[in-house]
Parts: sequence; C-alpha cells; structure tokens
Amino acid sequence: MNDLINGINSKIFEREKLALLLKEKYNGKKVVFTNGCFDILHKGHLILLSECKKFGDILVVALNSDLSVRKLKGSNRPINAIEDRMFILASIFFVDFVTWFEENDPVETIRIIKPNIHVKGGDYKPEDLIEYDILNKMGIELKIIPYINGYSTTNIIKKMSK
Repeated sequence: MNDLINGINSKIFEREKLALLLKEKYNGKKVVFTNGCFDILHKGHLILLSECKKFGDILVVALNSDLSVRKLKGSNRPINAIEDRMFILASIFFVDFVTWFEENDPVETIRIIKPNIHVKGGDYKPEDLIEYDILNKMGIELKIIPYINGYSTTNIIKKMSK
C-alpha cells in the first residue's frame, strides 16, 4: 500500500486502543466526539463533521457497525460496509480518528473514549438522546449542530430507487 492509504488506515482504531492513545498522546487536548451510521456520505455529513472540528483539537467519529445499522435502519442497510465507511471518513483531512461500536447506541463508546464534547445533528433534542444521562454524569458538554435540510441518506436511497 502507498503512504497515503497507510495514513488513512492509521486513523482507524478499536475504541479501547483509541482511548489509550488519546490518554497517553493527546492528554490535555480537547476531544470532540460524534457518532452515526454515515452510510452514504453527503454534504450534510461533511458540514456536520467540519462544525464538530471547530469545537476542539481532536475529532473522533464513531460508526455504528453493520449489524447496528441494520437494527436501526432496516435489513437493506447499510449500503456500504463498516470497513468502507471507516476508510471514507478517515480520508477526510479534519477527521482525526475513526472507531466503531456494535451496540445500538454510543453510550459505552462515550464511556470508553471520555470526550470533552459530544456533538449531534439538529434533528435531535438533547433530552431525547439516549446518551444524555451519561453525558451529564461524566460532565461532557453537548453541542447540537443545526440540521441541514435536504441532505439525508434515506432520501438519497429513495431517489436512487425511482
């Protein structure tokens, strides 16, 4: 593999190894965390991720595993396998690290990574987030980025199937 591919792959970690790296090498840096399926990457995702990066020094993106996506979105999802989704996200220059989780929600990953800030898109209300309690218990700041209308993986899939 060439150096560019190796560089992209070097940003992908199991969450426990990533937590250790963040503690040992990036202690004192402000870690921003977001999560999602990121199945078919679109402009709305890129805007969300670029806004996330503005809140701190290190941006960590955690992806739902393929099984987790199927449970959340249905049997025809994901379109792209976890390995492909991680590689694509890791290739974005302002994404520092990518990890994944098997659960249906990011609670355990947040416990492990211990970010300073957790970011979600504006289609969520803070009190409706399943991770809301753990964020409060751990003292993790929650930021909500305004929703970008017109960008949705589900809508892209519907458009393609017409």
